[in-house]
Amino acid sequence: MSQENVELIRRQIEALNREDWDAAFKDAAPDAEFDLSRAVGIDRGVYTLRQTRRLAEEFAKAWESVQWGADEFIDAGEHVVTPFTNHLRGRDGIEVEARGVWVWTIRDGAIVRSTLYQERQEALEAVGLSE
Repeated sequence: MSQENVELIRRQIEALNREDWDAAFKDAAPDAEFDLSRAVGIDRGVYTLRQTRRLAEEFAKAWESVQWGADEFIDAGEHVVTPFTNHLRGRDGIEVEARGVWVWTIRDGAIVRSTLYQERQEALEAVGLSE
């Protein structure tokens, strides 16, 4: 099942990059939580599926282009850890890279939680792994 989890997250990121919001959030459980309490530069908090979708759409609209990244996919059973580099270009041409690590929790084929971490080691420890 864990390789299926990796593929689910890969498809989600591809959909985000197409700004296909329906596809990007179709594999999330209706009661999924998105934990951005460790975020930098955006409103911190834990968001519902509906709130997260709206936040993602508004975030993308604020930039000329957004390229959501996944530098690797680390299979951790019911979790998928994705260190990422997002590439953003502002309306005035200014380019920004944003880095972090997502921990996705998948149960019964649905994303039930996504947690943003700033540091790889912290994310790995959260799922019982270490480097």
